[in-house]
Order: sequence, then structure tokens, then C-alpha cells
Amino acid sequence: MEHCITTERHPIKLWLRDIDEDTLTQARNLASLPFIHSHIAIMADAHVGFGMPIGGVAATRDVVIPNAVGVDIGCGVCAVRTSLTAMNRETLKSVLGAIRLAIPVGFAHHRQKQDARQMPTPGIDIAALPVVSREYDSALTQIGTLGGGNHFIEIQQADDRHIWIMIHSGSRNLGFRVANHYNDLAIELDRRKGSGFGADRQLAFLPLDLPAALQYLQEMRYCVEFARANRRLMMMRVEDILQHYCAPVSFAPPIDVAHNYAALETHFGREVLVHRKGATRAGRGETGIVPGSQGTASYIVRGLGNSESFSSCSHGAGRRLGRRQAQRQLDLRAEIQRLEERQILHAIRGRRDLEEAAGAYKDIEMVMANQRDLVEIETRLQPLAVIKG
Repeated sequence: MEHCITTERHPIKLWLRDIDEDTLTQARNLASLPFIHSHIAIMADAHVGFGMPIGGVAATRDVVIPNAVGVDIGCGVCAVRTSLTAMNRETLKSVLGAIRLAIPVGFAHHRQKQDARQMPTPGIDIAALPVVSREYDSALTQIGTLGGGNHFIEIQQADDRHIWIMIHSGSRNLGFRVANHYNDLAIELDRRKGSGFGADRQLAFLPLDLPAALQYLQEMRYCVEFARANRRLMMMRVEDILQHYCAPVSFAPPIDVAHNYAALETHFGREVLVHRKGATRAGRGETGIVPGSQGTASYIVRGLGNSESFSSCSHGAGRRLGRRQAQRQLDLRAEIQRLEERQILHAIRGRRDLEEAAGAYKDIEMVMANQRDLVEIETRLQPLAVIKG
């Protein structure tokens, strides 16, 4: 832990020093809430979000905060080690082309509904999930799609030469709809009670003794499973493509971790609802994934179970510049040259793409150094080829 702020109702424990004022204000807002348990934890990749910083961890007593999970419920990373130890540039190009044909990116969905057997089976009647049931048919065209922003598919190579596949994606429009529906309910409840505190700070909450809160948690869990199923379907299709171009190939079991969700856990002697927004669970011995930015290393890690971070670590490098700020400030030629000098097949074509350039993100090596007490590195992965949403 880098340092601790004790000026608020609850302490703020930070794993970085270069926190910007907007992100720190959001952390202070969280730390002033009466139902926070113990303290707020801010990870090494933290940057400003809606209500709660991305890279934040908050444990609550008896309430859930939809904006402390975020709109991309269940967003996370899936990684698979292959038996391949080399792939030439022409094969890489062919693989990327085939992936783009098989997996819609950005706002694109499949033109036809996918097999419903790919969808989660939650163990409860879907009809009991009002938003999920309303969006279910649409979700059948979204499963197996990448989305936009910082979502990616990468072909990577480990220090032991083995080729890996890594996919970062979430619950697509389904999670967005669920998040907004229950955040709106929380805002309405907050204002009816006359406080306006949570709503004004984008931190409206639902008490867990209300049916709406329990319903949100059920729908949230479905979205977490949908996001995992979405990544797995994409991974299966990438595996098929590699098998086509590079056979024979074998694949290790997937590692899959979510970094936007809330879960009941016991910390500091009490069962609480831990909200991780852009933070990865890092229990002792638990395998995690910390992806870098486009053109930088990613890491497979092992959790150290640090109680001060609620057994959490960063979910990636974290933004250094806002999207529009990156488009204005970064040098397009320099960012392309940085990637091409390392012979990485990349996704930067024009100034708009600078929002996802490496220069828009924090230094992943510094992020990893700042969380040495949270995780230990198992595998270092360098990018060979990148598809961005």
C-alpha cells in the first residue's frame, strides 16, 4: 500500500500516489458514506469513472450501489495458453482476418441469433429477471461479440515462448440495460427519501431489505455469467481459427476473471457486499489476469490475499488520459512507430484510435510494481497481434 488518507468518515487506502483530483474526489465521496465497511481501497490503475473510481473496491453493509459495479457488469478477461511456440507474421495476419469475420466488434452484433445453449442457465426462471427477460432475444445476437472501447482480442507470447489468446469483453448491451434500470430505481428512491446525497454523487444505493435490491443482485449475477459465456464463445471461435491455420494445436483450460461485480464475502469479521469496479479478486493462491495496454505486456498473476485491499488487485494498466484528451494530445505517428518497432500487428489507423493507444494508459510496469503486496507474477505475456473494438 502506498499511503492512506484519514480525513474522511472512513479511511482511503491507495496503491498509487499519482491519483488525479477527480478520481480522489470520487474516492472521498465513497469514504463519506455511512454504510461503508472498514475503508475504501483504490488500486494502482485507478482513474475516474461514474460515481466510483474505476480501480476501486468498496465493501458495504446492507446496501448495494449499482454504479459501484458499473454499466458493463461482469466485464473481465479470459486467457488460454496454447501448445504453439511460434507463429509467423503472414499466419498472424490470416488469423486476424478470420477473427474479424467470425467475431463482430464495436457496436456490431450477429445478424442472426446464436444457439441459446450458449446462454447462461441461472437456475431460476428467466421470467423472474425483468430486464434480462425483456432483453433476452437481443442478447442472443450479442453473445460472442467483442464490443468497443478498451475491449480487445490479443495473440500473445509468453516468456517460455508459448502462444496465448487473451480476450477482454463484458456483458454488452444486456449489462448496460440492467445497470441503468436499477441505478434509476436507486436514484428515485434516494430522492423520495429526501437525501439526494447518493444521487448527487452518482452513488445512489438500494437497501438489501428491498425486493428491488435482491432483484438487482440476481440480474447482476446473470450478467456476470452472460459476460463469461460471451468471452468463452469468442474464445472457442478463436481456438477453431488457430486450429485451422496452425494445426495441430492443443489448448489449456481457460482462465477467466471478472472485474465488475458485487459479491458477498467476509472481511474484517463481517459478511459484506464487496463491490469491485475495475478490480480483480486476488485471494491467496487465486489466479488472476492483469492486461496491459495496446502494445505492452500483460500478466498472469497469483493472489496474495492481502486483507487491506479486500483481497483485490488492479484489473489492468488504467487510463492516464481521457479518450478525447488522448485523441488531442498523443502523436499518431509516434504511437504507430512504437508498435511497429516491436513488430506488433495493431489496431491504430487514425487519430480517433489514439484513445486506445499505449500512451493513453498508465505504465503497466509501474502498476505491477505498486501492487507487489497484492499479487505475484506467474507469466509475462507480450503482444504479437491486437484486435480492438
